[in-house]
Amino acid sequence: MRRIFCHFAAWAAVLALPVSAGAQQLPADIAAPGEKEVIRLHAQGAQIYECAATKDGKFAWSFREPIATLLLKGKTVGRHYAGPNWEYMDGSAVVAKVSGRAPGKTPKDIPWLKLTATSHRGQGMFADVITIQRINTDGGQLEGSCGTVGTFNSVPYATDYVFLRK
Repeated sequence: MRRIFCHFAAWAAVLALPVSAGAQQLPADIAAPGEKEVIRLHAQGAQIYECAATKDGKFAWSFREPIATLLLKGKTVGRHYAGPNWEYMDGSAVVAKVSGRAPGKTPKDIPWLKLTATSHRGQGMFADVITIQRINTDGGQLEGSCGTVGTFNSVPYATDYVFLRK
């Protein structure tokens, strides 16, 4: 229950910030100066890892894909999955690639990211998105050795995605 409350309290604090205040607090590597927020969504899901052989012959967890529900005021409005892809309930979607990163707050948190759109589908909410920021990450990081190549492991995570346009 405490973890759920912490997520709620963190999300409520983000919603209370003016857009300009939130932008000023971002690390330079993921900032998007001059861009305007389209929508800010909370995500709850898992980061999926696969056990793979490394160059030195050892086995280690390798990131495979995310899977998450996109939420607005506690209601499901979309989904996030491999690509990385984001789909909104109006049928619009955006695919992006990583263009910047900053460390999470703890070693257990996946990094904060800046992603640049590479393609779009539909004419809805995500049609004009050019940048996506992954901020306020909580969990999702898995590192270290694993036992059997081809096995999977999922690590719960939460984050906020900020969708921006020119």
